[in-house]
Amino acid sequence: MKAHHAMLTNQDSAKQMETVISNHSPPATGFKGLSKEEEDSLLGQVEIWKYMLSFTDSVALKCAVELRIADIIDRFGQHISLPKIVENIEDAPSPDITLLQRVMRVLVRRKIFSVEQSENGETLYGLTRASKWILRDTKATLAPMLLLENHPLHLNPTHYVSDIIREGTENGTAFFRCHGHEQFDLTGLNPEYNRLFNDGMVCTARIASKAVISGYKDGFNQIKSLVDVGGGIGGSLSEIVRAYPHIKGINFDLPHVVSTAPKYDGITHVGGDMFVSIPNADAVYMKWILHDWSDQHCIKILKNCRKAIPEKTGKVIIVDHVLQPEGNDLFDDTGFAFDMMLLSHNAGGKERTEENWKWLFEQTGFPRYNIIKINALPSIIEAFPI
Repeated sequence: MKAHHAMLTNQDSAKQMETVISNHSPPATGFKGLSKEEEDSLLGQVEIWKYMLSFTDSVALKCAVELRIADIIDRFGQHISLPKIVENIEDAPSPDITLLQRVMRVLVRRKIFSVEQSENGETLYGLTRASKWILRDTKATLAPMLLLENHPLHLNPTHYVSDIIREGTENGTAFFRCHGHEQFDLTGLNPEYNRLFNDGMVCTARIASKAVISGYKDGFNQIKSLVDVGGGIGGSLSEIVRAYPHIKGINFDLPHVVSTAPKYDGITHVGGDMFVSIPNADAVYMKWILHDWSDQHCIKILKNCRKAIPEKTGKVIIVDHVLQPEGNDLFDDTGFAFDMMLLSHNAGGKERTEENWKWLFEQTGFPRYNIIKINALPSIIEAFPI
């Protein structure tokens, strides 16, 4: 009886809290009895508290993904109660509904989930446009990437950023200082991290490839052969070749990577080293490759791309972010966040501005380039040899 009473009490608390949330309005910008200087000081304090604790939103999201909260709601196809959610959490021998209620309270406030009241006054939780992207039982999901970005192995190197700023990276990146190995070495040494990393790359590649195919329709029409540099096991290239079956695809990556690649119609897997040479083709395709490398590494890669394509008709198709220092587009803040992660994970890896990309192209024999925005985090950057 006591447990049942506690459950009802917490449901009532949730209902009251959601009423507050639904009526919540932005903080007032004017304060009675404060001078302009005092008001500015108070608002500055508010901003620091906000950014100091913003990681807790990610903690709540990770919790929802690990417990498959969105999938449980989606399975019922309608808003459901907190007890019903708890009842369907797998591998939960003694779930604490009061703790979950506090997590859901945050996620409702952040509009990850929605709430409505049943006829008997019970709070019911539903999906929003955001929570549909943390469903784990669907192809269009960011859940694996979210688990990667919030894993301690991925997050802990960020605590060494001030050290590498003070001392430089001659003694290793922040990632190396934290783990004793560079990121891509650790994926080969730690099976759990390797799985998380690969799952995160696969889900984001699927999303980006769909946006590329939709936003670059005419760009693939005249290409007869396309080499995907750093193409992994060929997932992205297979999507392109499926949409454009006239293209002969060459999936190019390290030998041990392509040795595990499945067979795809219209695709040949080739092992090699992009810093040495790249297979010849009408065009080179690189998705989220160059942002992992320093300028000098990128110059080597792009020069090899230049050798691999025809002088007059060839092109390099880069799918990567274009950082906008003063930008206010949908994905601009995400680009800065990724740049911070690259700063702690890679030796020289970074998100680049248009000026940065232009400079790389000038150093590597690409006098002309074109940036095409698509409905995704990265853009398409075309580079032409003439």
